[in-house]
Amino acid sequence: MRIFLFAKRNIKEILRDPVNFFFSLGFPLALLILLSIINNSMPAEAKNTMFQIKNLAPGLAMFGSVFMALFAGMLLSKDRTSSFLMRLFTSPMTAPDFILGYTLPMMVMTIAQATITFLVAGTFGLDININILFAVIITALTSLLFVGTGLFFGSVLNEKAVGGVCGALLTNVTGWLSGVFIPVDLIGGPLKMITNILPFYHSVQTIKEVLNGNFHNIPPHLTVVTGYTVVIFALAIIVFNRKMSGEKDS
Repeated sequence: MRIFLFAKRNIKEILRDPVNFFFSLGFPLALLILLSIINNSMPAEAKNTMFQIKNLAPGLAMFGSVFMALFAGMLLSKDRTSSFLMRLFTSPMTAPDFILGYTLPMMVMTIAQATITFLVAGTFGLDININILFAVIITALTSLLFVGTGLFFGSVLNEKAVGGVCGALLTNVTGWLSGVFIPVDLIGGPLKMITNILPFYHSVQTIKEVLNGNFHNIPPHLTVVTGYTVVIFALAIIVFNRKMSGEKDS
């Protein structure tokens, strides 16, 4: 019960800044609409597949999840530097409880954002079927990677630094090294190898395979994403616990 009350409080804190909230959630949708219009305006003989809706929708659904890292990291950092968490740290809640309390609101937001993204994509030609439901679930699961990343940096950095790392650096790295804006096959060389090592590309591919109904192709990509997610959440819990324990002792 304490975890859910804490999660409810965190949702309210996020909604206190509606401008950033709606911009972060609306930016992927704006990109989806703009790039879809550009794609539809291209002549058929161009044979451009980069911005086809079947490729664009999965990528932007994942890209929207990146903002969960920003929300989670900035909220945790703000709570930590304002001594709010120090008061709660004397309660029976454990470090995993706190991390879960920050994670649950991000999952709700991801589900809402992914659902809206796929429904809007349907107006541009994406097939609306039962696979959309599975894609929303997979998007929520893969978003845990970004939530954990945000919580890790929020445990060690101040609010401004978190904004730089999760807002500027992570969004750019994810956007360019995941196949969202540039197909991986066009990258080539060492960057393509790096892209295949990082989890962002595999997140997009997992969602794409689900939308296409190719469930047998999911395990290799989902395994990579899950491995990174487990590691980053373990690090977030450890670092958060040590940081809070150290500040409590001081």
